[in-house]
Amino acid sequence: METVKDVFAAYRAQLKALYDGQEADAIALTALREITGQSNAYLKAFPEYEINAADQSKLKEILDQLVTGRPLQYVLGHTEFYGLPFKVNSSVLIPRPETEELVHWVLKSDLPQAGIDILDIGTGSGCIAISLKKNLPQANVSAIDISAAALKTARENAKLNKVEVNFIEADILNTQNAQLTNYNVIISNPPYVTPADKSLMHSNVTDFEPHTALFVSENDPLIFYKAIADLAAEKLTKGGFLFFEINESYGTQTTEMLKAKLFKEIELRKDLSGRERMIKASL
Repeated sequence: METVKDVFAAYRAQLKALYDGQEADAIALTALREITGQSNAYLKAFPEYEINAADQSKLKEILDQLVTGRPLQYVLGHTEFYGLPFKVNSSVLIPRPETEELVHWVLKSDLPQAGIDILDIGTGSGCIAISLKKNLPQANVSAIDISAAALKTARENAKLNKVEVNFIEADILNTQNAQLTNYNVIISNPPYVTPADKSLMHSNVTDFEPHTALFVSENDPLIFYKAIADLAAEKLTKGGFLFFEINESYGTQTTEMLKAKLFKEIELRKDLSGRERMIKASL
């Protein structure tokens, strides 16, 4: 009978070309928790715990997909973001911890006590919009994405988390027919990965996550930021906030762009790993 210890060993051995030992162990632990229903603490405390044949088969099926480079979240079909469950698939980006930090920044900001209107641009799985609505139930939250498939997933996630979000299919580079109103908060994690960045990225991102949500040209890496800033200049209420997740290599350029568009109180913030990854500005 295969044990927890055996599963860790198998995942390490077969994933060594893709992940270091610590990453492989984390993936194995998540897969074990998912399939056996045991807690992380239990699985770590009892490495000789025997796994039944049915669960062994499921763990092997997961591993067979992982060795192709497919991310674990896509294999399982779900992940967690800001303490909430989210369905994920190849039509949406896998939510990242730094985006949780951006959501936390919004929630800790000086927002109106009532009548808050929020717009999330490039919503993908809906993780930002849904997390904000869950924590600000009094807010009216809308979310834009160009991808119908992404919006289908986002709507499923809103239902899963029992919140109402107004989802809009639109291209942020052409919002003339999007019927947008005015907002206290506009937030976005738009595409910002350049070809130079792509060469440094893991294949489980570049080969599996949606390119339209990731990549921009080297010639105009701030194309989406400029378009969103222009929209914000028109649609943000007096004293409203604009929040961006950014490419750490373009913090200064993004700040200067916002200054040129007459935004004020521009704050460039580092994430928990010390990288400049988010900006807040106001009108």
